[in-house]
Parts: sequence; C-alpha cells; structure tokens
Amino acid sequence: MHEMSIAMAVVGQVEEAAEAAGASAVTVVRLRVGELAGVVPDALAFCFELACAGTVLEGAELVTEPVSARASCSSCTREWAVGMPPRLCCPGCGSAAHVELLTGRELQIASVNWDDGSGVTPATHPVTHAATHPPTNRTPRSDEPCAEWST
Repeated sequence: MHEMSIAMAVVGQVEEAAEAAGASAVTVVRLRVGELAGVVPDALAFCFELACAGTVLEGAELVTEPVSARASCSSCTREWAVGMPPRLCCPGCGSAAHVELLTGRELQIASVNWDDGSGVTPATHPVTHAATHPPTNRTPRSDEPCAEWST
C-alpha cells in the first residue's frame, strides 16, 4: 500500500516545518489530491493516522481537497475534464499528439494549521515542500490511436 509511504512523507515534511516554527501541536493538514494521482483517500487517511502516532501531528485532522483532471489540446485550444478512466484524446479534433494534462496528478501539502504554544488560535501555514507522487498516467505518443487512451 503506497498510501503509507505517502502518509509518512507528508508527516515528515510537516513535522520538520512545525518544529522549525516552534509549533507544539499540528491540528490540521490539508492535501490537494488529483483524481489521477492513484491515491485512495480513505486508505491515505487511515495511514496518516498511523504515521502521526508519537509525533507533533498526533491527533491532527487530514483534509483532502480533490483536484479534477483537466487537459488541453494545443491543436484546437480546447480544454476538457479528463474523467475516469482518463480520456486523453481531444474531444474537439480527436488529436492525441497535442494533448497536455493540466491538472489531476497533484499530491501537495496545501496548508497546515498548528499551535505555536502562544495560546493564539492556530493559523494556517504554507509548507515550503510539497509531497510529490509520480504520475500514474502518461500523455499518449502521436502514433498511438486514441481508442487505447479513452477506454
């Protein structure tokens, strides 16, 4: 289950940022998760809870913000929702050669809320490093028929 390695990477990055800021507890971690990132949100939430045990993140809430997959065609300038399974051939001109995936592969730490020990309500803090996940899809080659990518 790769969600555990993702959860551990997120916890490590957030823990590092929180400790550098002098935070005493992390309360919320927000992740942007693309629909093509190959991540099961419920599995990630379960693994996140386990990975947080014994850290400054213990008890933190994980909020996942879904990111829809979108693509564009440089041949006809059309943009569309890719969907699942991904449709990577342009619905306007049928081209697969000039298609670019714009969104949908994200796996990023969007923000973190933590208590810095001052008694002030936790604030949202950006984290300078984003957890990354290799793409689970690819853009088709120009010599591949669209049917292979739209089913």
